[in-house]
Amino acid sequence: MNQRKSLSRGARAALLASVLLLAGAGVVLNQAAGARESDPKFQAKELKLKLDSEPVKREGELRASFAPVIKGVSPSVVNVFTTTKSRRVEGGPMPFGGHPFFGENGNVPGRGFQTPRQDGLGSGVILTEDGFILTNNHVVDGADTIKVALNPDGKEYDAKVVGRDPKSDLAVIKVEADGLAAIPVGDSDLVEVGDVVLAVGNPFGVGQTVTMGIVGATSRAVFGRPAGLEYEDFIQTDAAINPGNSGGALVDAQGRLIGINTAIMSRGGGNNGVGFAVPVNLARSVMESIVQHGRVVRGFLGVNIQDVTPAMVKEFGLKETVGAIVADITPKSPAEKAGIEPGDVVTEYDGRSVRDSRHLKLMVGQTHPDKEVALGILRDGKPKQLAVVLRELPEDGKLASMRRGGPRSAQSEQGGLQGVVVSDLNPAARQQFGLPREVQGALVAEVEEDSAAWKAGLRSGDVVVEINRQPVRDAEAAIEVAQSLENALIRLRVWREGANRFVVVDETKS
Repeated sequence: MNQRKSLSRGARAALLASVLLLAGAGVVLNQAAGARESDPKFQAKELKLKLDSEPVKREGELRASFAPVIKGVSPSVVNVFTTTKSRRVEGGPMPFGGHPFFGENGNVPGRGFQTPRQDGLGSGVILTEDGFILTNNHVVDGADTIKVALNPDGKEYDAKVVGRDPKSDLAVIKVEADGLAAIPVGDSDLVEVGDVVLAVGNPFGVGQTVTMGIVGATSRAVFGRPAGLEYEDFIQTDAAINPGNSGGALVDAQGRLIGINTAIMSRGGGNNGVGFAVPVNLARSVMESIVQHGRVVRGFLGVNIQDVTPAMVKEFGLKETVGAIVADITPKSPAEKAGIEPGDVVTEYDGRSVRDSRHLKLMVGQTHPDKEVALGILRDGKPKQLAVVLRELPEDGKLASMRRGGPRSAQSEQGGLQGVVVSDLNPAARQQFGLPREVQGALVAEVEEDSAAWKAGLRSGDVVVEINRQPVRDAEAAIEVAQSLENALIRLRVWREGANRFVVVDETKS
């Protein structure tokens, strides 16, 4: 019978639990490519954008009115109306909740119900004179018909979806028209906190509305993001954004598009002064890929990465909490071929500094496949330059696999990793936690909440696969290594939810 064992004095046996929350969230670059449109008649088109990449004028007197700016922007922002037809759903859930009589979750065996017709509204921005329009994916997702109304005359056009990208919550729609008012496109990389911005859209369906604020932050990620959203680099603003503004324009003080209004942070559904817009550089990348390829083509590096935490700075030979730590490598990926190793810290990508794992993911995603990119890394604190040729992000990326280990266990009453209980990976544990057969290591059964390991983010359900660069096959091996680590800085490599992550436990002050 397999039994759990304590790595140190004072640890107690407990039921196994799941969830690993690292201080710096890990990010996988092995995710499926953008939504693909299956139209066999697709033909690549050329986007004729009005680009203006000059920095905004930040010196000078305060403006008394933005009316001239809005007069130029207003015709480029459209109202988007969608309709989803009524459908019959067979054997689905009851529309007013479940009931024990109808079975689990309210499903009705052999029966169905009629979903009601749904009407939606949002906004969009005209990017080209021949009718290419940017909006949010959630505005048009699932719609049977889409209509676009111009401003200010209200003239309507039928629109079709050219392509959608749920991963960035963007969509490209097209109307058959010429001579439309295309908006000038700025450079969102030049946006700074404190810049004045204007949000233009159709909030609550009342008609085109303009609100003003400033940029409160850049490169934001949204807490509690919608399912499917994977590429976040939002511009945050206090310009009022409300339901119906989605897909509308965020423009700078000179009337150039710098973002697509997308989301709000709200407790009651209305504006609370914290709104988010997809930066136009990301939106341009998605739009150009959709129009030219019929899908979003993203670069693929083949690494699993995580942020640098303060506890990791010394252990990884860093001077500050910047860069992205490589926790795992996909076999036969561009990263493996380039010589990237687990534990490397990526600090530069294609000549640009890497702030964190999310930043690196965005840069890789916007890089065209087959491009050779220079990577600056730190390996054990020493700088190194590597060249990597990216591939296209595959539909189903897989992480590196590890060899299978047999179940053994032992117990230690001294050493490092105090307050941690481990056990072997038996079939029951693998089934409970959904662990692949090839994963080997020591399963974390319990972590005391006042321990250094808990503070570092180690949790029940983690699988310790490496301690201070030494592979761990089972609980006995983990204990053997831990016995020599009393009052030490301990670097763990752990498996959680299909990926490896690093956790640094500081017991030097214990």
